Amino acid sequence: RKTIQVMKNKKEIINYIIFGVLTTVVNFAVFWLFNRLLGRDFYLASNVIAWIAAVVFAYVTNRIWVFQSKVKSAKGVLKEIGEFFLSRLFSLGVEEAGLLILVDLLQFKNLSFELFTFAITGELVAKIILAVIVVILNYIFSKFIIFKKQ
Repeated sequence: RKTIQVMKNKKEIINYIIFGVLTTVVNFAVFWLFNRLLGRDFYLASNVIAWIAAVVFAYVTNRIWVFQSKVKSAKGVLKEIGEFFLSRLFSLGVEEAGLLILVDLLQFKNLSFELFTFAITGELVAKIILAVIVVILNYIFSKFIIFKKQ
């Protein structure tokens, strides 16, 4: 019984990592696209648009494949969605504040270089740093609050 639980926990963490990486790809791709379309001065707006796309993707994948939610009632699903989006709003606040601090206060905005012909901006570097913090926060919220086993 203990071995089965350990295997389930490893599967959950592995799935969280896989879908977390995919969510991060969605987030970064949308951020990069909108940062290019809107301009670098609108990096916070680009981040919000990327966040919306990533949260929708993350909710679906977390519900189905990572935490395998058994909630079926409309009320239960709406509660789950609400908690998921609220927790992600909190982590968005952490990310937006972190971007402001890193990009504007610590002058990451002056950083820019190319890597394999891909423009790496200070905004993107800041976003990578903050992604680590956000992933940890999101896992804690999802595991222990939103999709907790009854």
